[in-house]
Amino acid sequence: MVKKKKFNDHPFPYRTELELEISTLTNLGVGLGRVQVGEGKWVVMVPFTLPGEKVKVRVYRNHKNFSEADLLAVLTPSPHRIDPRCPLFGRCGGCQYQHLTYAEQLKWKRQQVEELLKYMAGVEFAVNPVIGSPREFGYRSKLTPHFSAQARRREGATDQDPVTSESHPIGFLKQSSRFELVDVPHCDIATPEINAKLPEVRAKTHARLAAGEYKRDSTLLLRHAQEGVITDYDAVIHEKIGDLRLHFLARDFFQNNPFILPAFTGYVREQAAGSGARFLVDAYCGSGLFALSCAPAFERVSGIELSETSIKFATENAAANGITNTVFRAGDAAQIFAGLDFPPADTAVVIDPPRKGCDESFLSQLFAFGPRAVVYVSCDPATQMRDLKGFLAAGYKLTAVQPFDLFPQTRHLECVITLVRS
Repeated sequence: MVKKKKFNDHPFPYRTELELEISTLTNLGVGLGRVQVGEGKWVVMVPFTLPGEKVKVRVYRNHKNFSEADLLAVLTPSPHRIDPRCPLFGRCGGCQYQHLTYAEQLKWKRQQVEELLKYMAGVEFAVNPVIGSPREFGYRSKLTPHFSAQARRREGATDQDPVTSESHPIGFLKQSSRFELVDVPHCDIATPEINAKLPEVRAKTHARLAAGEYKRDSTLLLRHAQEGVITDYDAVIHEKIGDLRLHFLARDFFQNNPFILPAFTGYVREQAAGSGARFLVDAYCGSGLFALSCAPAFERVSGIELSETSIKFATENAAANGITNTVFRAGDAAQIFAGLDFPPADTAVVIDPPRKGCDESFLSQLFAFGPRAVVYVSCDPATQMRDLKGFLAAGYKLTAVQPFDLFPQTRHLECVITLVRS
């Protein structure tokens, strides 16, 4: 039996209630306020609160330098507070901003990128206004609800009880919880087509749970594409982005807001071509989204990816779109740019790494290659700004910072920074 960790009661005993004013939002979408403790101010983090609000909260966790608290009541609301569309908002951990007008969401996301630039990279730079999503809701083309194979413990429950949404919730993690799920029968940020399919998928999953088919916790997949809503991880998905037609495996990574992708990929193409480079390398090319979107602006394009399956799809996608100036190859992690015959001074590189950012080995190879320009796309501006310090030290100059809101109602965003070799 795991011994439960003792509650740290400094500076507040468990469930202490406080009143405080929220001064800002963190890049995690959490309100931050301060209260007097001794001779100084102590930080308290409160989800679902907004700057300028006076709130009543209850502390549930103390850390070394701050405390976390649940919101009990908004005593003085922000003028930008609105009623959330989803009845689960505040319980489900999927969205952070449904209580904030969309215009203010974009303002805060821009400010958070500026602050990350300043405090993580040591750079003060004008960040362009965030380019918003054409859809504020109903934009997400992929949904991955989770469920447990074991019934939720309830007083008096037995193994013979029927499988229900109460006993086996299908949804997402509860706010502030690492394990507890919130049942989500409808998701407002998912496309209408996904929500139309969701009841059927949930019913089939509950039936399979009742039959004992699941032995471990699992994750479902609902992916909305041209052929409808796909639920098979191994199915081939067809997507149309502007005039570009792409196909890829349902389980593979692909941006989940197709409605903003024409503007998003168009901006990347403009930044890469605007450097004056004649050649392009897409260093995390996947199934070819950026490489093929950018191909008309360059003499030759090379896409590099560790996954041989993704390279196969990228090559097929080039042929299906009649694009003949691209070559895709699976690159060894230790020799990403080996065999590339593009002159670095005439080459731009597009990178779109995972959320963790670029590893040191990749950055060392990139700097050794020394391209004319780099367009760095990131779904986590914090790791992007960490990596930016390496680019600046390697002699690159920051020329543009453009956030895109691919994820309205949530704290997440994509940020594109452009770097030119000095």
